[in-house]
Amino acid sequence: MTQTSMEQSGVPGTLQGGAPSDTLRLPAGKPRGISAGKWAVRAGVTLIYLFMLSPLIFVIWLSFFNDAIITFPPSGYTLSWYANAWRNAAFANGFLLSLQLAACAAIGGVILGVAASLALARYRFPGRRTLGNVLLLPLVVPGIVAGIATYLFYLRAENIFDVDIVGTFTGLVVAHICLTIPWTMRLVGASLAQIDGTIEEAARNLGAGPWRTLWRVTLPMLRPAIVAAVLFSFIVSFENLELTLPLVGPGKTTLPIAIMQYLEFNLDPTIAAVSAAQIVLLGIVMLITDRFVKLSQVI
Repeated sequence: MTQTSMEQSGVPGTLQGGAPSDTLRLPAGKPRGISAGKWAVRAGVTLIYLFMLSPLIFVIWLSFFNDAIITFPPSGYTLSWYANAWRNAAFANGFLLSLQLAACAAIGGVILGVAASLALARYRFPGRRTLGNVLLLPLVVPGIVAGIATYLFYLRAENIFDVDIVGTFTGLVVAHICLTIPWTMRLVGASLAQIDGTIEEAARNLGAGPWRTLWRVTLPMLRPAIVAAVLFSFIVSFENLELTLPLVGPGKTTLPIAIMQYLEFNLDPTIAAVSAAQIVLLGIVMLITDRFVKLSQVI
């Protein structure tokens, strides 16, 4: 029997001189495919994603309808509702006010939230747990209740200090900072729990003071959480309606309030166009943020 015939029959071949060959021809196995269970899991995950994204997809699709009165199927598609939203001064002014308010609230809320998280995580003092629960209350208190309570508190403060607070931009910023602090505390607190405290101790043992350790060691390790906190704080403040509604002054409206006022007298796809623009804007912000800091690490 030749070497070729022995290899085809599954018998080890031999080299010249009678030495056994090092290679064996293994029988061909069945091609591996994806099992039915894996296909079912993938199909289920796809359906869940479609269910969660369907409102966004529907709003964006609706913004291109040609009909002023929403009908299915649409008679055609147009971009005129985006032009109508652009020409509306209430939407433009509301967008600018919301942008300024969200930026100020995000910066102020992140600064105070990081400081509070560090104090609660690194120090032990009486009332520490109570203070942490109080700072997290805006996450569980209904927005309309928080708005009315803030409005009544501002009225009392105006009577005591004889200054205008309700209807001012400063009053709005303070209220939104209180709204954004809990988001920063949740994200930064979770990151602080995963940081090894011995790294900060090593820096102090090498001669770094408390502030130098904070700036050179602690904050760089918290950078992903801080960036995510800024992003979420901006979105929460930009989209807020309940807390803002009792506190805005005459002639001053944020974008969510401008949308609500438009809906009182109109029911056309202009609102869908404004909402689609918000979705795209916030999506771009998240993509840019994820380019520099992976949000999956902190979310």
